[in-house]
Amino acid sequence: MTDGLLVMAYGTPASTGDVAAYYTHIRGGRPPSDEQLADLLRRYDAIGGVSPLRERTDAQVACIAAELGDEWDVVLGYKHAAPFLEDAAATLAGHDAVVGLVLAPHYSALSVGEYLERAASVLPGLIAVQTWHLADGYLDALVERVRGALAEMPGGTEVVFTAHSLPARITDTGDPYADEITQTALVVAERAGVERWSTGWQSAGRTPEPWLGPDILDVIRTRAAEGVPGLLVCPCGFVSDHLEVLYDLDVDAARVAKECGIAFARTRSLNDDPALCRTLAGVVRRAAA
Repeated sequence: MTDGLLVMAYGTPASTGDVAAYYTHIRGGRPPSDEQLADLLRRYDAIGGVSPLRERTDAQVACIAAELGDEWDVVLGYKHAAPFLEDAAATLAGHDAVVGLVLAPHYSALSVGEYLERAASVLPGLIAVQTWHLADGYLDALVERVRGALAEMPGGTEVVFTAHSLPARITDTGDPYADEITQTALVVAERAGVERWSTGWQSAGRTPEPWLGPDILDVIRTRAAEGVPGLLVCPCGFVSDHLEVLYDLDVDAARVAKECGIAFARTRSLNDDPALCRTLAGVVRRAAA
């Protein structure tokens, strides 16, 4: 019998008509206010109306499946959109082994941990890949992008490695998320020969509780005031083009950088880079073994 791979991703609305239901699901069943919904629709409109995340994720899964070959059944499930990950997991019941892989390199109990817990509720024997933040192919792909982008930036540019912010309370529980981001950044900076680098956070949720910082917009303002000539953002916590990259960085952060008079760019997203797909296929095989 073939082995099974459950690939899990965040999900995105397929059309603007799906945005309200999608936003409601993210909010745990609580519908957004008219103002909140209008703001999200505005951001989608700024990147062309819909996010390319579904298309990019499909391409990643197809690429990973091609690397694994016919001996694997590969299915995709989303956290916040159909097909939901529980439904996808159910289709793999009966396989000798099923590996669960989240398309996010860094582990947090509030992110990857939740995906894996939901999947394991359907597949109790699930072999969970908890983290792949130090996988060589992933790191090398980031190195290649950092080097290429820095060649177009002014001397003295600082590289800021970013990931999606999470509630700051995770630091009180020993959650490894922030440390794993730093570990990724350190290795990429060393391999790319980056002299000046830091880590930052982006896309924090709009809730009263504090979130991990500094926010990338604050980093931009601070570095500009310090006289740093340029900032290159490497969004190492994200593996594809989507709203948090195409709007939060390419639109919002770029706007703040222009206002502050500091050169700004970001590295290309990984998307379905063959190096990433080979790396993830290898991660899956090692987990199954």
